[in-house]
Amino acid sequence: MNSLPLFGLSVLMSFIAFGIVTGTYIWPRLQMARRDEALIALTVPHTFRFIGLSLLIPGVVSPALPSAFSFPAAYGDLVAAILAILTIWSLSARAGLATLMAWVFNLWGAVDLFVAFYQGLFGVRISPGWLGAAFFIPTVLVPPLIVTHGLMFWVLLRKAIRHAASSESRGLPGANVDPLLKPLH
Repeated sequence: MNSLPLFGLSVLMSFIAFGIVTGTYIWPRLQMARRDEALIALTVPHTFRFIGLSLLIPGVVSPALPSAFSFPAAYGDLVAAILAILTIWSLSARAGLATLMAWVFNLWGAVDLFVAFYQGLFGVRISPGWLGAAFFIPTVLVPPLIVTHGLMFWVLLRKAIRHAASSESRGLPGANVDPLLKPLH
């Protein structure tokens, strides 16, 4: 039996389920939250990305799982978890580099997920059965993490867009913003 369609269906269902959670609970609150609060809330789930280290544990994954996939994916997730913790700390402390830290984390974390997904599907072409008990990582955990990264980009860019729009209204140079990018409220 080909397990790839079941794998794909599981990923799709995770995106749909988390889309419902996002639309019902997360999106309405993000629109009202202060920027730093929204970023912290979206970063917290990423502190659990140390779970990716399970890709290195014999018995959790098949010995057939190529290390060309498991090592970068596992350690990329560990770095993302550490960056998430540092981001939460810097935002909570209102550190001067908090926004930069949020950008660094969000870029690293998003690229890490997409590279692992691409590497798994097209690079080493892993069979879903090679993931063993770690099957739940790309099918249950990765889709919500991708969504939260997208939402973080929205929150980070929303401030930049608002700043540019307010600069334009004050007649400051270099603040011409495409009307489609201006916030609606």
